Amino acid sequence: MIIHEETHEVETPTGPMRVRVFKPRCGDEKGVPGGSGTMWGGVIVHAEIYQVTGPLERFCRLIASEGFLVAIGECYHELEPPGTALAYDTEGTDRGNAHKKAKAIEAFDSDARALVDFLVRRDDCNGRVGSVGMCLGGHLALRNAFEPEVCAAVCLFPTDIQEGTLGAKGDNTLARLSRGDIVETELTFIFGKQDNHVPPEGRAKIYAALAEGKHDFQWLELNAQHAFIRDELSKGRYDPSLAALCNSVMFEIFRRRLTHGVPSSAAVQPQKVAGDPDC
Repeated sequence: MIIHEETHEVETPTGPMRVRVFKPRCGDEKGVPGGSGTMWGGVIVHAEIYQVTGPLERFCRLIASEGFLVAIGECYHELEPPGTALAYDTEGTDRGNAHKKAKAIEAFDSDARALVDFLVRRDDCNGRVGSVGMCLGGHLALRNAFEPEVCAAVCLFPTDIQEGTLGAKGDNTLARLSRGDIVETELTFIFGKQDNHVPPEGRAKIYAALAEGKHDFQWLELNAQHAFIRDELSKGRYDPSLAALCNSVMFEIFRRRLTHGVPSSAAVQPQKVAGDPDC
C-alpha cells in the first residue's frame, strides 16, 4: 500500500505533543485526510528513549502498509523541542535515560490516553486500537493496555517492568499485572534471551505476574539481544530474520483483533466431533 503521512499537535495535560500519523492511501481519496470513508484499525507505536527516529518511522510505515492507521507521539515533548530525535550514541542514550527518570509515570500515562482519544475520534479509525513499542516503548505499550479501547498490545523487550523503575517515582506496572487490571486486552511479549536489560530473573517476574493476574497473553523468547528488531547497526544487534518473524506475529494479532475483532484462541473452545478420541 502507498502511505500517506501527517503531523499533528495533540494537547496533553503536560503540554502539546507532536504526533506523526501514517496511514494507507486509497485510490479514490481526494486530499487524503478523511480519505474515501475507509476505516482502519488504529495502532499506537510508542517511542524508545530516542524518540521518533528513522528506525521508528520505518517501523510505523511498515505497520501502515499492512492496513492500519498508525500514530506515534514524542514521548519527551515536555523536555525536548518538537522534532527532536536523539542519536543512537552515548550522549543520546544518557540523555534519553535521564528523561525517562525525570518524567512522571502519570505524564507517560496521560500521553497514552491522549493518543487513544486522538485515534478513536478520527473518522478513518474503526474504533479498535492496538499498541506496540520497543524498550521503553514496550513498557508504555503495556501500560496503554490499561485503557479499555486498547484490545491488543505487543510489547517488544519492554524495560523497567520487573524493577518498577519507570518514571520519576517509579511505576506500579508489575503490581497491576498481578492484580489482573488488564481485562480484555490480548498481550504479546517478545524478548531476546540474551537481553542484558531484562535478564532471565526479570523475565520470570513478569511472566509470574501475568500468570497470577490470569491475563490473555502469549510469550516468545528468541536467541537475540536487546533491541534486535531496530534496524540500525550502531550497536550490532539488529537481526532482520528474527525481526521479520516478530513482525508476522504482530500482524497476525493486529489483523485479527483490530481489523476483524476476533479474540485469541484462548477464548475459543475447541470443536469436538462425536466419537473422535480427545487427543
